[in-house]
Amino acid sequence: MTVAAVASAVFCSACSGRLAQGALSPVAQANTEGTSLVPLLVATTRKQSTDTGNMFDRERADGVSYASVTVSMPPDAARKIGEVQWPSSMPGNPSQDFVTTSANYLDKRSFLVALSAATKQTGRGKVLVFVHGFNNRFDEAVFRFAQIVHGSKAPATPVLFSWPSRGVVGLREYQDDLEDANNSSDAIVQLLDTIAADANVKEITVVCHSMGCSPTLEALRSKAVRTGKIGDKIKNILLVAPDVDVDVFRTKMQQMGSGRPRFALFMSQDDGALKLSKTLLGGATRLGDADPAQEPYKTDFRRENILVFDLTGMRGGAHSRAFEDPSSVMAMIEERLAEGQQMTDDGSTP
Repeated sequence: MTVAAVASAVFCSACSGRLAQGALSPVAQANTEGTSLVPLLVATTRKQSTDTGNMFDRERADGVSYASVTVSMPPDAARKIGEVQWPSSMPGNPSQDFVTTSANYLDKRSFLVALSAATKQTGRGKVLVFVHGFNNRFDEAVFRFAQIVHGSKAPATPVLFSWPSRGVVGLREYQDDLEDANNSSDAIVQLLDTIAADANVKEITVVCHSMGCSPTLEALRSKAVRTGKIGDKIKNILLVAPDVDVDVFRTKMQQMGSGRPRFALFMSQDDGALKLSKTLLGGATRLGDADPAQEPYKTDFRRENILVFDLTGMRGGAHSRAFEDPSSVMAMIEERLAEGQQMTDDGSTP
């Protein structure tokens, strides 16, 4: 089997069932009993698509664009918890599929108004920002984040940051995605600054997955170096299966200084996607694939006060099991954040 074939098998484990395109075309919900609506705000560095069913494509835009999308989740009895249930064809069936009920482009002013209104509505001033990983089309990022928000039930305003991943598996595509992800770090800084400037926002939690952790960490490092601090409102950073060089991570953490947010790391030593990334990038150990019980990682994580959860061997796909398993540590942390409790060194609540 060729390296390209192995890459396709590993990286495309989550591709099955997804539509070729058009999943964001709004569908009339028709008062389907038991469904749940998940409204999301979006900031993206993707170009606007000519197909409204896609909203944004895989090309990089010159600046940041904004949108709002509402996703309807099927009733719990018809849904496998932790999975995105793609329609087999359009229009989808709200009683059994994830479907879009509204999708609107916004200018920045409208985005700010929507953010402020949504944050007031939750009553807690919390915002949850999600940065997706490699091989994610825009509609996939939307549906995955909707699943995370619905599953965690956190009373926070959800904001998706989507960088221009091609949504295609291949060695060249991996390198191109990595370049475009890293080129989006300034846009992440801009988004975090925009959210923090809202007087209604009291707390920001950032969740990044896989390759999306690379621009997220660079954005945080850049803020710290440029202004001397990351920002008081950014409280928690959750790194899920981070596809980041462990030595680069160590350097960036040191450059962020001691006044950084609390970091939680979700890792698995049986993550085939990260092992392949390691091979593709010359053998550099990926942060999400490191063994936290071994040195120097054990000492490094303790010194940097990083909350570590080893998900090796848990059920679900290794690269995304923190999102798929409702009993995972990811879900427990989100639950505690929803209750206003703080993360402690062992994951317990005070």
